[in-house]
Formats: sequence, C-alpha cells, structure tokens
Amino acid sequence: MSADVYRQRDNLVPASAPPTPEREPVGRPLRIAMLAPPWIPIPPPGYGGIEFVVQLLTDALVARGHDVELFCAPGSSSRAKVRTLLPAAHPDSIERALFEADHVARAFAAFDAAAGAGEPFDVVHDHCGYTTLAMADRQRTPVTHTVHGPFDDDTSDFYSHHARKGLIVCISHSQAAMAPPAVEVGAVAHNPIDVAAWPVGQSKQDYLLWLGRFVAEKGPQRAIDVARATGRPLILAGTVQPRHERFFATEISPHIDGEQIRFVGEVGGARKQRLFADAYAFLMPITWPEPFGMVMVESLAAGTPVIAFNHGAAPEIVEHGKTGFLVEDEQEMAAVVEQAGTIDPADCRRGAERFAPDRVAARYEAAYHAAIAAGKGVRERPRSVSPSA
Repeated sequence: MSADVYRQRDNLVPASAPPTPEREPVGRPLRIAMLAPPWIPIPPPGYGGIEFVVQLLTDALVARGHDVELFCAPGSSSRAKVRTLLPAAHPDSIERALFEADHVARAFAAFDAAAGAGEPFDVVHDHCGYTTLAMADRQRTPVTHTVHGPFDDDTSDFYSHHARKGLIVCISHSQAAMAPPAVEVGAVAHNPIDVAAWPVGQSKQDYLLWLGRFVAEKGPQRAIDVARATGRPLILAGTVQPRHERFFATEISPHIDGEQIRFVGEVGGARKQRLFADAYAFLMPITWPEPFGMVMVESLAAGTPVIAFNHGAAPEIVEHGKTGFLVEDEQEMAAVVEQAGTIDPADCRRGAERFAPDRVAARYEAAYHAAIAAGKGVRERPRSVSPSA
C-alpha cells in the first residue's frame, strides 16, 4: 500500500451531482416543522449521523414541493427556512437534558406562534431525542418521531409509555422488530444518502477499512483479528469518546504499528470518501443489533463491498454475494475477504441507490399523512376546574 492513501487518485470516478429534481409529493403539499437536535449544525462539520439524515431529508422534501422549516442548531444551512432557537450549538454536550429541553420548549412556542398567526404546521417531524415525544400531547400539531437509537431497557420503557403520543418511524425493519409490544410502529424509513456526492473507486488498493466509534461492540478489535488472519493492511478511522479510552489503550493501541495496522483518527469530507473508495473491503464486525449502520451504505456508495456480521440491519443493506457478504464471526469474515475482489463496484453503487433521499422522503410523506389522519399529538385542552368542584 502506498504511504499516502489520501492523495488524489486516477481511479476515483466522481459521479455527477445534478440538482435534486423536483418531484410531485405524495398527497397534498404539507407545511412541515423539521425539529433537529440542538447539538450540531446542519450539515455537520464532522461527526453527525442524525444531522446528515436531517439535511438530506429536509432538502428532498423541499424539492418535492413541501413548505419546510428547519428548527436546528446555530450555524446551519438548508434549502428549507432555517430557524435557530438557542444562542449556540452544543457539540460537547450531546444528550444533555438542559439544552434539549430548552430547544424543544422554544420550538413548541414557535409552533404555537405560527398557529396564532394563521400559518399552523401540518406536522412536526422530531429527531431530537425524547422531550418532544414525551410532551407531544401538550400541543396540537401531530408529531412524527424517528427512533434513531436502539430499543434497550431504558428506551423500551420510555417508548412503551409515550409512543402513543406520536407516529413512530423506525430506521430499519430489524429495529422495528425489537420494539416493545406496547409500541405501534407506524412506518419504516431507512436513512438516506446522497449517492451522487460519492466518488466510486474502480481500482482498489489492498487495505481493509474499519470506521466508527472505538467501543467494544463496534468491533475494531475483531477487525484487527481479521487483518492479522488475512495478512492484509487495515486502516482504523474514527473517534475515541470519553469513557472508552481504556478500551482503546488496551485492545487497539498495542496493535497499531503504522504498517499493517494504521490509526488515522476521525475523518470526514473528501478524505473519508477517498478512504472508502480506495478500500479493498469495508469490515463491519459488530455484535449488537445496530438500528441502521450508515457506514455500510457509505461504503456501497463508494463502490466498496461490505463484509458484515449478520446482525441488526446488515441484511437489509448488504446483498450477500452481490454487494458484500454476511458472516457469523471473525473466522468467516477472514475466509471471505479474498472473495470481496470479485464484487463489482457498480453493483455496490446500485445497492446504495436504494437509499436515495427522494425515495426516503416519499416514505416520510406517507408517514406524515398517517400521523395527520390519526391526529397524533392532538389532545383536548384540559378544562379549568374551580377549587370547589
């Protein structure tokens, strides 16, 4: 492998990126309040999975003729009307209740003000955690809520109590199947990707790629085992977040030699795309039910096959034998690495096109109309009761 895998290469074939075509909406055009998290601007400057989803979905809905207002962190831009609520973004305080509650409360006030001005929203699409759904029965606009995380013990209890207040959308069928019995899933809509923005690597280098957060369940240590078993170089890219430094220091760092096992830190933009496009294969040795796994779709968009453990949403993304391979453990993963060279980059690219923003937007349009028809979020105002009653 060359000393610098990030240089501009002849084997990258940038796809043209024409403007998003205007499409007819499903049903009448809607006035949509898109409620993004308050932590990171849209589009995100670096890390920001939900923010990328909101960016692509919002722009696609505008292209389809809807009136969308994006309630988001300062520093954002969009084809929609941008409404920032807090004085600053809070990328170092993700999931801190103070900022989420403040952000949502100000959004609710804006929704009420719009209704008072004779311009009510038809629907609120919530992406920003739990506060909006928990309080959805305190305001009149129907709420569509996307579940971006897993159904674990804590969140399952939350959704069992509050899901009825909005229309619940899951980001994969695997995630939907894990919803607790009390939760009615209204729709499944996969996360979108702008395939045209990704260059396709037609001539691969010899390295394997792993990219993500350095936590045990994501499997960077297993990717190292696969690289050792196959003799191929491995590039590890991603973030070491607080509370996971010990895992990185004990399970990852001792294997980094700058030759076969390389660590390049967090990557984004063109550098990230080039890493994917040049890779021989992308490894996804994850042992928990990932609700979606955007990195797999990014790899396919770059024309690179994915070798993934058969967990979570992987079977919905990877077409076994055509765009990659689904395996059960590190041994099977190592055994099929050489076969990745038989995968056509064009087939990978076509696999990613299933997640085009326009297709995802159409799914959400149907969900919005279902939420409106069901009156999700609409409740009678409590009548005042005199102390003597």
